[in-house]
Amino acid sequence: MDIDIEVNNEVIKAKKGETILEALTKNGIKVPTLCHMEGFTPTGACRMCVVEIEGKKELIPSCSYPIEGWMKIKTHSSRVIKARKMIVELLLSNHPDDCFYCIKNQNCELQKLAYELNIRERKITGKKANAKLDYSSPGIIRDTAKCILCERCVRVCNEIIGVSALDIINRGNNTTIATSMDKDINFSNCIICGQCLLVCPTGALYERTNFDLLNEVLNNPKIKVVAQYSPSVSVSLADELGLKSGKDISQYLNAILKKIGFDKVFYSSFGADIAIHEQALELNDIIKNKRETPLISSNCPAWIKYMEQSYPDLIPYVSKVKSPQQILGALIKRSVADKENLHPEEIFSVSIMPCTAKKFEASREEMTYKGVSDIDLVITTRELAKLIQLYGLSMDNIEPEMADEPFNNRSTASMLLSVSGGLCESIIRSVYKNSTGKEIVKTKLAKLRTNKLVKKQSVIIDKTKLEFVAVSGLKNVKSILDDIRNKKSEFHFLEILTCPDGCINGGGQPLACTEKEIKARSKTIYDIDNKETINVAGDNEKLNDIYKNHFYKNHNYKKLLYTYYSERDVMQ
Repeated sequence: MDIDIEVNNEVIKAKKGETILEALTKNGIKVPTLCHMEGFTPTGACRMCVVEIEGKKELIPSCSYPIEGWMKIKTHSSRVIKARKMIVELLLSNHPDDCFYCIKNQNCELQKLAYELNIRERKITGKKANAKLDYSSPGIIRDTAKCILCERCVRVCNEIIGVSALDIINRGNNTTIATSMDKDINFSNCIICGQCLLVCPTGALYERTNFDLLNEVLNNPKIKVVAQYSPSVSVSLADELGLKSGKDISQYLNAILKKIGFDKVFYSSFGADIAIHEQALELNDIIKNKRETPLISSNCPAWIKYMEQSYPDLIPYVSKVKSPQQILGALIKRSVADKENLHPEEIFSVSIMPCTAKKFEASREEMTYKGVSDIDLVITTRELAKLIQLYGLSMDNIEPEMADEPFNNRSTASMLLSVSGGLCESIIRSVYKNSTGKEIVKTKLAKLRTNKLVKKQSVIIDKTKLEFVAVSGLKNVKSILDDIRNKKSEFHFLEILTCPDGCINGGGQPLACTEKEIKARSKTIYDIDNKETINVAGDNEKLNDIYKNHFYKNHNYKKLLYTYYSERDVMQ
């Protein structure tokens, strides 16, 4: 029911049950906040969103106060602005003075509020926090001195991811956000998904970057530097470069990476086609032998770490096929080395991914072959944007180029791995064609393209009904995993992606992206799939070539494509 409220001497429409902040935002009235996140239950922790309501003695937090029809609201009265300035000044009183070289400089919400409120000097001096940088994780760095206790990271980790690696500890002036037992993050149950990085308003959490090493190898003529990138990067980078949201810039990205100094540029999608093909074979084997155990996906490294920590008894159900990043990394170290007459260690393999957990995955001991790592360095979409800026490159003067052979071809099925439900859809296509010789009609898989975080799809192949489930956001998968433990599951394949909506919303993607931007990325992926003709991984001719001319002649080829997992002990 619509009701009228008065805001800044003007009448606006609001709905009963909305909070004041929701009503103001819907009507284009901006109110600052530091703790509020859309879709989460409001806490009113930061108090930045306070407004003045006629008849109320105290200022009211607009994020948590419901609309009432009689309200007369002032959003920017002198009293309100004074209160907001006081809050920011208190936050700045013990905040580090390193904005000039802070990772969030010009992208910091606290800095932005200080500017908007015209705070140009420190009026309150507080005792500086004796915090140290936590460099223990291969993917995430914590700087607790810059934490403003907004609790966003805690809530995302608990309510969306369901890991609860972070929580508030201590009281009063000693209050802080920490991991279990206040240990370094690498000794916690953190799965390095990076969703906390996307919501942190300051520089308290950010990805670990190693540009010094990258620049060193790029300028070393004795090292062949090779790059691969995920399709979820090529449809997200546009947001960081100020282009149309969701635009696929893969061919321009090929040229940019060459100008930066990479000797070869490949599509990670080629590795995705191999991963799809191999997992389809695994599933075919389960169906053929009528095994009752489902097959669980293995392409998300954050999920794999979570599984090793919390569900190690399910390791036998998890696909042993490496992720696309690691498959292509292994092939690069052998194929390119053979072609260039180099040793694998003379190739420096860089992977450009939407995910901070990929940094962890690349560092795993299991992801080596004869002592040589599949991937030497992982950078995120955000880091790639900074690298492009560092080299002074612009899209304005770049001519598009193709990726390099032999990994410059892919099916559209490989592109689908960027979105939740995409792996299920891709494997169904492969299993269906392997069994019938025909391609399945895409519209029969429409349930995998909904906006739901849990998607279920049934398909009949050779008179056998197969059940597929795709889940994004780990909190949503716990009941399903418990059913598997208790032998109650009735599906054949389970796709798990840690980040909501999949890799297009990964922890290494552009900050502060909106739901509209995420949908634009998904739409681009689906548009490519609808327009192009090679829709099944096994129809990639170059994939068939590598199987025929290399894999089938080398009985040890599965050592490049498969891995193993082990129980991981952490403090819960």
